[in-house]
Amino acid sequence: MQAVGQKIVVLGTGGTIAGLAQGAAPGRYLAAQKPVDALLADVAVPGGLTVQAEQVAQIDSKDMALAVWQALLRACRLHLDRADVQGLVITHGTDTLEETAWLLQALLAPRKPVVLTCAMRPSDAPDADGPRNLADALAVAADPGASGVLAVCAGRILGAQEVQKLHSSRLDAFGSGEAGDIGRVLAGRVQWLRDRPVSTPRAVLDAVLAAPALPRVEIVLSHAAACGATVDALVDPEAAVRHGAAPVRGLVLAGTGGGTLHREIEAAARRAQAAGVRVVRSTRCADGWPQPRADDVFPALPLSPVKARLALMLDLLER
Repeated sequence: MQAVGQKIVVLGTGGTIAGLAQGAAPGRYLAAQKPVDALLADVAVPGGLTVQAEQVAQIDSKDMALAVWQALLRACRLHLDRADVQGLVITHGTDTLEETAWLLQALLAPRKPVVLTCAMRPSDAPDADGPRNLADALAVAADPGASGVLAVCAGRILGAQEVQKLHSSRLDAFGSGEAGDIGRVLAGRVQWLRDRPVSTPRAVLDAVLAAPALPRVEIVLSHAAACGATVDALVDPEAAVRHGAAPVRGLVLAGTGGGTLHREIEAAARRAQAAGVRVVRSTRCADGWPQPRADDVFPALPLSPVKARLALMLDLLER
């Protein structure tokens, strides 16, 4: 069942769903060209719904930046507080959708649904997948059982905590690993498979909105024949000064398997930690989480490396 007479606010940020192939080389396209209200013109809005469109940004999501997140957070907070708004839909590029979804859930933890959707083909492709994904996202946002930040793509409903882009080109590009889908959308009807996410919002929303930059956290991949000098150079304060960058305040180590580290990476990370850099572990595996160890000096986070990076940024901002 869908809510009747409620308003859904659709926030556009660009991405392939707003891309155009015209004028680009064969087989290529330009992302973030079509405004969000034009995307809605191609979609049959479910009966009983009123839709309001707002263009928050128009970018290729590979170039996602703090300023766009801040604008999106402000827009989300504004519209979620409105009594006449049932939920939000955000059109987004696929490349960093999982990061935006996690950040919105961590900072807002909304009771109303905030549904991110996307496309793998540009809007003017003859077999564009954006209109179907957008229609499905509207159906989810209108469903009275929906809550929290969700992602909708290829008929699948995924949670912000687990969603990851797992394929570079197929239409069904996202997954949630062992956690599984939260639900499905079949012919415009929403089916829930498990409980929706419930969490408490992080207390740093205002600090994020006011910050000129987030604390600098970098991801280091552990791999065969690794060299610790790479980590040493990364956290060298003089190197940051030479490049006009902020000093590194945190490292996420994307370990092998259950979060194990090459001995060179581990030794360099220990040096960085001794110098005051916060260090946490994740895993480079798509499924599963790093295993905690009794003697572990690097806390293991049950998040993908890119989400662990955001979590550590927020932790550092709180301190």
